[in-house]
Amino acid sequence: MKVFTLLPWADWLAIVWFFACWMGYAWFARYYGVKRPSILRTTNRYRHYWLLQATSRDPRVVDGIITQNLSSTPAFFSSTTIIIIGGLFALLGTTDKASELVREIPFAVRTSVLIFDLKILMMVGVFVYAFFRFSWSMRQYTFVALIIGSLPSPEDFASGKFDREQFASRASRTVGLAAETFNDGLRAYYLSFAIMAWFFSTFAFALATAVVVLILYNREFRSEVLEVLRE
Repeated sequence: MKVFTLLPWADWLAIVWFFACWMGYAWFARYYGVKRPSILRTTNRYRHYWLLQATSRDPRVVDGIITQNLSSTPAFFSSTTIIIIGGLFALLGTTDKASELVREIPFAVRTSVLIFDLKILMMVGVFVYAFFRFSWSMRQYTFVALIIGSLPSPEDFASGKFDREQFASRASRTVGLAAETFNDGLRAYYLSFAIMAWFFSTFAFALATAVVVLILYNREFRSEVLEVLRE
């Protein structure tokens, strides 16, 4: 029970609020997207169109290039996340100077070095989660490349030997899962900015969490690009 005395109750409530907003929004985005299509659900239609076209192409060089380009983004974020985690661990070795620097900011709340370390460790945890999601997204794109490489020839589809729609649905579903996994990691990046506000005050942390979730909602459900894609 001593661990609960390390932080004031206001900070514990802000942490609960942070994870409740994170997990609650993830659940909301997944199930509300059935009623009101999100960017992910809308682009899944285009993924299906793309891979349906791939069944009639031979050779499928274009589809391989597209898959490689799609996998390059989670690969970039995965390597970047490793650098960020290393930087945060390096910061743990100099928390005395870092906490003094934060104390010099007029509107920042003064905290002990131990609490400062806990805040950094929480950011480390968020980026570790992001790394696992990005790396899993990379692997899923390799499965997509495997599926595309194993597609039968257009002649076999045309003759009715294989079901074109079935292959396209399986491939597009795999691409959609890879995109959803990447989206989870990117969402962690967004929410890490909310934790940065915690270094200034607990109220700023709670407020920043709500603002980040609102930004995520607007981009996934009310953005201009979504309207264009839905048209």
